[in-house]
Amino acid sequence: MSAIKIRLEMAESDAVERYAVSLGVKPEDVAYAALNRMMLTARDPEVGKDIRETSQWRHHNLPLWSDSAASVHAYEGKHDAEPEPSRYV
Repeated sequence: MSAIKIRLEMAESDAVERYAVSLGVKPEDVAYAALNRMMLTARDPEVGKDIRETSQWRHHNLPLWSDSAASVHAYEGKHDAEPEPSRYV
């Protein structure tokens, strides 16, 4: 049997692990089921588009389903007294 390795950030891995535990299965079972569902719909052009787009952004961003609570938000790092431009002017 050949193997495919998936490298996940900690926030991604934690989310998959927690979901697997809630189902009473291993994280590998979650990954296999996700791949199975995707391959069953692979003829849909939108699936290929999603795969290409995900390949491009995943090196710089965490997915929405990850535990990204520790990620830096746009407002972080700004001084509290910094004025923000008004959108209503």
